[in-house]
Amino acid sequence: MTDFAHPAERREHILRAAVRQGLLDPERAVLAGFVDLDGVAATVDSLHRAFPDSLRVLHAFAAKANCLVPVLAELRRAGMGCEVATAGELARALEAGFAPDRIVFDSPAKTRAELEWALDLGVTINADNFAELSRIDAILADRPFSRSRIGVRVNPQVGGGTIAAMSTATRHSKFGIPLADGDNRQRLLRAYRERPWLTWVHTHVGSQGCPLELIAQGIAQAVEFADEINDHLGRRQVVGVDIGGGLPVNFADDEVRPGFDTYVDHLREYAPDLFTGRYEIVTEFGRSVLAKNGFTAAYVEYTKEAGGRPIAITHAGVQVATRTVFAPDAWPLRVEAHHPHGGAKSGEPVRQDVAGPACFAGDLLARDRALPLLEPGDIVVLPDTGAYYFSTPFHYNSLPEPAVHGVRVAADGRVDFEPIRPAQATHVPVTAGRAAHASGVR
Repeated sequence: MTDFAHPAERREHILRAAVRQGLLDPERAVLAGFVDLDGVAATVDSLHRAFPDSLRVLHAFAAKANCLVPVLAELRRAGMGCEVATAGELARALEAGFAPDRIVFDSPAKTRAELEWALDLGVTINADNFAELSRIDAILADRPFSRSRIGVRVNPQVGGGTIAAMSTATRHSKFGIPLADGDNRQRLLRAYRERPWLTWVHTHVGSQGCPLELIAQGIAQAVEFADEINDHLGRRQVVGVDIGGGLPVNFADDEVRPGFDTYVDHLREYAPDLFTGRYEIVTEFGRSVLAKNGFTAAYVEYTKEAGGRPIAITHAGVQVATRTVFAPDAWPLRVEAHHPHGGAKSGEPVRQDVAGPACFAGDLLARDRALPLLEPGDIVVLPDTGAYYFSTPFHYNSLPEPAVHGVRVAADGRVDFEPIRPAQATHVPVTAGRAAHASGVR
């Protein structure tokens, strides 16, 4: 039985197999993404185990984190629901086989047509604002019945974390109805009184860069407001609380921290009423489910030196690491150096830049990073990229979408790959590549 003492060893084992099987090739497949399906199953299991069995919980994967249909289908088979933020994501969730009653539709800009579609399907809807509630009123007036569960997204305005773009419960956030502004609280109480079909409360404080204490404080306010609604109405109208997602990911090394159990510990401290069984619960985790269960691999095409510092030009850049390229301080990635056959490189670290293929100077995966000296034909690996990175490509310079492969490793070490997304055609004549390879020119 194969036992990998460290995640880096597992990545190397997978990488070697990918090279042997031609999934990575210096001419035909210079860039690819890999999703560790065994790791996905283990992570989903840890999420389920973190919440008590006595609670009614739907863990809805945030499709934006990895909207590839085979990945969504894998998560469905593992027992998750799906949270979608656009009509496109809703279509992919349905294609992946999610039942409508296990899909949650969140968006601040739902069109009337999108709302009609969701209500016809019976998808759960979280309204973002008062105008959307009025739009739902008009749609429901023409429908005798909808199976959809409907809630309102509230903004507890508890503040932001270290990454402003990922903080969604700030004073001026574009999401939800801010509870502390003007007479919003009273308007919401009236809205629930006038709409018996309004039975859920939703909040989402933020994700990467948000401390668990802040997230838990925001969720506590949502639970308190659900209690306030029911007390105000004198009946149990609100039956569920959607607490969003937001568990931050550790990008510094391979340790998974914080875990879902730590998240639940914070909820117990700040929002103990969530665990009484009084409310159904929905979660919306995305990055924390997939990030550490995927990596990107790319060939080094050329190396050179500028200002006395080596530069490695690779095939992974802004098209698959958009956030890292444009906001490197907020989204740093590790880079691992490998030989052409996939084995890890060793040797004295050399400070060097690792650049992507795009035609602008800022297309850098890492600047002045200490690594074994990269050479043409080597492979760089970017861990922790199972969420957002290769699954959400940026088409700058018309750079093609890379192939994405699912991976399972058997007990005897055999690596089995399954296609998740084919590589996008590059329109480079195949004969040109073959001729160059035959002549030994790269």
